[in-house]
Amino acid sequence: MTDLREITFAETDLDTLAGAEGKVAVLVPAEGTMGPGARRLNKLSRGAVARALGSDAWEKAKVGEVMGLAWPAGLAAEALVLVKLPRRPSLTEARKAGGALAKAAGKNALTVVMDGTKQAAQLALGIVLRGYAFTARKMEPAETPKGALVMVKDVAEAETAFSGVKAVAEGVTFTRDLVSEPANVLGTVEFANRLVALEALGLEVEVLDEDQLENLGMRALLAVGHGSAMPSKVVTMRWKGAEGAPLALVGKGVVFDTGGISLKPAAGMEDMTMDMGGAGVVAGAMKALALRKAPAHVVGLVGLVENMPSDRATRPGDIVKSMKGDMIEVLNTDAEGRLVLADVLWHTQETEKPSAIVDLATLTGACIVALGNDMAAVYGTDDSFTGDFLKAAEAEGEGAWRMPLAQCYDDLIKGTKGDVKNTGGRAAGSITAAQFLKRFVKDDMPWIHLDIAGVAQMTRDTDLAPKGATGWGVMALDRLVRDRFEKTPDAPAAKK
Repeated sequence: MTDLREITFAETDLDTLAGAEGKVAVLVPAEGTMGPGARRLNKLSRGAVARALGSDAWEKAKVGEVMGLAWPAGLAAEALVLVKLPRRPSLTEARKAGGALAKAAGKNALTVVMDGTKQAAQLALGIVLRGYAFTARKMEPAETPKGALVMVKDVAEAETAFSGVKAVAEGVTFTRDLVSEPANVLGTVEFANRLVALEALGLEVEVLDEDQLENLGMRALLAVGHGSAMPSKVVTMRWKGAEGAPLALVGKGVVFDTGGISLKPAAGMEDMTMDMGGAGVVAGAMKALALRKAPAHVVGLVGLVENMPSDRATRPGDIVKSMKGDMIEVLNTDAEGRLVLADVLWHTQETEKPSAIVDLATLTGACIVALGNDMAAVYGTDDSFTGDFLKAAEAEGEGAWRMPLAQCYDDLIKGTKGDVKNTGGRAAGSITAAQFLKRFVKDDMPWIHLDIAGVAQMTRDTDLAPKGATGWGVMALDRLVRDRFEKTPDAPAAKK
């Protein structure tokens, strides 16, 4: 796993600033009012801070952005960084500022003077997440970023707040590592092995192989992996931090997607290593819950397959039987993720008896056409449950937008020879995919489907991630569990 930048909290000591190495940063509100730390740095730098705060550049800077002063006089540091942030920033503003600091610091040591500004733990989270880099497949040993020292008034308070935040950061990083790995490294077997390793954190992990899947009747899932030499698997991760029926998280884990016989174009196919993004988010969320010992009962299930063309591959026109019993007309073998999820969703309900389900999948390009790369598509059958997720996503700064479900879309995938078609064509492609999955969710089951095709991996930097895998969804799911499903001595039972 990629190592996180080490964060240390310490009481503010202005006398050490002159000799601090690497980068030194201080937080200043938009109006430029200097606190004790900023005043000391201004004195050491012979008025450089005051001049910068009076500049047009500072005036034009947005909240959470930084201004760097290279090789400041009177300081040993390579740069003095001014961070524009209110004294009581929002969670999103604090994380954005942390991300900007991580980018400005690079691999250098970083000293941050909070100067009375709140949200030190969230700023530290931004530093950690934006400082991520996937370097596991490079020949040269990766240079670990030097630590960040955050000067605060109350060290114990900051450390306590950061302990839970760090667990989530490790879950996000785990997801990013999984999504970033090439398929010749992270095949179905290796993926399952990495999930089994989570038993060291207290998770119970069960792996089902192809013979077991066949006996269970998961022929839709197996049909996707028929063309590959890699064995298909279903992995269940159980975290029992409370009694009662669990929340179930279900993820699509197509470790590589060629499209099968309905072969994708060559251009861009290399990105299909990320088609296991839904399973990656489930794994990251389960790791975060285990690390912070969440007082909740949550299970995570992932279907791991590879979609390849071969003499054994499922053909367009084939009809396969799902675990539920529905006969599925496979019109396009590149609409494969929904076949995987259909069986895992049904298996989840039959074996785990959950109180609610969230599934995640890099399911459709149509989702990107509709919402671009800043919003995941959200489909839900229960307004309260779906509303709680949307609130959690908004609180964590992870874009999400609710989409419709309706009979008119279900009619587009009505079967001709079988019960249902695996695609309804180009029109409303993300919606018909969701309607397909809905067939495999029981009527009384609160269910959310998240199409994360546009947000799982980016071609540009974001506030909290470099270009590449984002780990989108781990923070939102962790917040959903905290707000709706955790059971503590002074809290009511989870909402139904």
